[in-house]
Amino acid sequence: MAGLMLLDTPSLYFRAFFGVPESLTAPDGTPVNAVRGLIDMTATLVRAHAPDALVACMDADWRPAFRVAAIPSYKAHRLAADGREQTPEALEVQIPIIEEVLDAVGIARVGVPGYEADDVIGGYAARVTGPVDVVTGDRDLFQLVDDARQCRVLYTVRGIRNLQVVDEAFVTAKFGIPGRGYADFAVLRGDPSDGLPGVPGVGEKTAAALITRFGSLRGVLEALDAGRTDGFPAGSRNRLAAAREYLEVAPAVVNVARDVPLPEVDVTLPGKPRDPERLVALADRYGIDGPLNRLLAALAGRPTPGRGQASEE
Repeated sequence: MAGLMLLDTPSLYFRAFFGVPESLTAPDGTPVNAVRGLIDMTATLVRAHAPDALVACMDADWRPAFRVAAIPSYKAHRLAADGREQTPEALEVQIPIIEEVLDAVGIARVGVPGYEADDVIGGYAARVTGPVDVVTGDRDLFQLVDDARQCRVLYTVRGIRNLQVVDEAFVTAKFGIPGRGYADFAVLRGDPSDGLPGVPGVGEKTAAALITRFGSLRGVLEALDAGRTDGFPAGSRNRLAAAREYLEVAPAVVNVARDVPLPEVDVTLPGKPRDPERLVALADRYGIDGPLNRLLAALAGRPTPGRGQASEE
């Protein structure tokens, strides 16, 4: 499906870091496993899906103030002593290299102050007419799936070479909810990995039953406020009432922003590198000529899947 491809870049470079041997280093000893893995992932995606445009979406703020104001526990367990995200040092030193490589290749790299990569993805998905593929390992982005707008998620849980295509039918089959109901479902269920508590005593099955019965979180709250007792799974009504305050603020945390002030950048997939001399220098310095050659070949010819190799898988 040609169109726009949006990379959840932090999700991908974390996957690359933990999936590619850390013994892969530059001539000077700098770790480059995440760099190499991300480059090869991108080459594989370009070969397999031939997008017309591609954006590497970045975290300009991994823990935005508006989300922390709504729920202070949001990602609090990932805070380092200096207030930044706890990131392995061997990965942290590679992020600037990744940014340099993307810039030299000419792949659009977009981060917006005050927003996460998820929000940048949401901003593009809301503005684009035509096919959109979101590449991520984060289930939160299932909320963007929209068959009518041709927006789907390519989920990396099984690897870049074996992506799970997530559309509305997949969401319904997997979670038992309406295809566009993932965000409301997530609010009720919660997500400990993000410090999102959810409604105590409401797990996946109860959350799915509530969203299916009432159509949306707003429908659940309206039924609750109207004093209705029908349609609520056993014990859930009292739990929801006790969590009423949480249910008002949680959507601001779970829902990706759609009104992100995106910069004006050319997102067209380049056929050749923007800065060849800089790219050669980066290849020599970090010993990444193999992955870069694979990426450049994919960009230039976009060959059919199966040609070339990727070190991530």
